[in-house]
Amino acid sequence: MNEVQIIELKETILEDNDKDAEVLRQELKSKKTCLINLMSSPGSGKTTTLLALNKAFAGRIKWGVMEADIDSDVDAITMKEAGVPSIQLHTGGMCHLDADMTRQGIRSFGRDDLDLVVLENIGNLVCPAEFDTGAAINMTILSVPEGDDKPLKYPLLYKVANIMVVNKIDALEVFDFNKDAMEAAVRKLNPDMKFFYISAKTGEGVDELADYLIECVKEWNE
Repeated sequence: MNEVQIIELKETILEDNDKDAEVLRQELKSKKTCLINLMSSPGSGKTTTLLALNKAFAGRIKWGVMEADIDSDVDAITMKEAGVPSIQLHTGGMCHLDADMTRQGIRSFGRDDLDLVVLENIGNLVCPAEFDTGAAINMTILSVPEGDDKPLKYPLLYKVANIMVVNKIDALEVFDFNKDAMEAAVRKLNPDMKFFYISAKTGEGVDELADYLIECVKEWNE
């Protein structure tokens, strides 16, 4: 009987991407550019959080945003109107960005003068977590209305993230959100996770998050 060669495509693709991501990470480090990969579900408040951080970053750091979406340029326009250098990345229907797609975006951005670039990844809790983008930091946002059980349902995202931002804490009294249970679930997946509780709407907790991110950028770019 003739044997048929079987190739595990997903595994091969991920391995190749991981190697390329490490190359990109070192390229960015040599240019003193810190890349943050921001991942979360739609409606968690990614763009609103970035707008709030923009106020806290003012005069302290040079930064820009790459907005990734399957289509539309709404978020990039929003950031530009706020004075943040921004470009829109369209993925052509793909639900994630890989390292090479990120590299293409950075080259098209053409801003080697930035200390920090935030990649606002596609609103998805599954695909973006599987692909290393070459970022120095993976950050995720969980909004209070989404519920405290997201880490149990989408564990990979919380394994690969370094920073977890819990947004919309001004709504804690309205929703049944158990902070202790959520943190315990995340700690089992990622003992080193750094937590921040904010309200991008009111500004509560944003300064603390901004201070931490600036320190991370300084350490990366040393």
